[in-house]
Amino acid sequence: MPHDHVHGGACGCEDDAQRVCVSADNGSDEPSLDPNEGQKDLLFGKIDIDNVEALNEVSPGSGKKLIRPWDRRLEETEFCESDADEQLIVRIPFTGSVKLRSILLKTEPGQASPRTMRVFANQRLDFDDAENAKPTLEIELVQPSDTSSREPVEYAVRAAKFPAVRVLTLYFPDNYGANSTRLHWLGFKGEFSELRDAPIEFVYEAQANPADHAKVRGTEAGMSQPGV
Repeated sequence: MPHDHVHGGACGCEDDAQRVCVSADNGSDEPSLDPNEGQKDLLFGKIDIDNVEALNEVSPGSGKKLIRPWDRRLEETEFCESDADEQLIVRIPFTGSVKLRSILLKTEPGQASPRTMRVFANQRLDFDDAENAKPTLEIELVQPSDTSSREPVEYAVRAAKFPAVRVLTLYFPDNYGANSTRLHWLGFKGEFSELRDAPIEFVYEAQANPADHAKVRGTEAGMSQPGV
């Protein structure tokens, strides 16, 4: 299935606000964000946090806890962890229309760090849909090491592919070998516009299907596999 597939690569930019900056080599005809701008264009206040949700999370409501202010990005006591297997979906609705420019993600060293992130614009998908649908963008993520900066990693995206986003679905299908995946913080940068036109129609899932991720503890054979 064809799709845009980008690789994170260290760009070596450091400052007090963001010590790790990864720019996706996405062939963008627009300049990447200047890392020295720090919090500029951070969209925390434009996210409908009450309606943020995660599928296959161990602790109900933990997906909402990923969305925190910039000054709380380094906290590691709050996280979202997958339950029945390593797959995790996080849906992020905005209160208006967003021209997305980058996604910021804080994970942790080790095998529980996600390996891949598939990004879907204006789609609310379940696991079967996310596995089979064409993503707007797919990114190979950086695995932090024990000596890495604890700052989030910023992945620049091609703004032309995300010109009017109302909701993002982030699908993490795999990790580096652990039975579960952990996320610690999510942030977004871009341009926000108030809604003036008719609302966009989304693909909605009524509710998560428990059969997608049967909870079987203590056995590898009970873990669901992508595409199965």
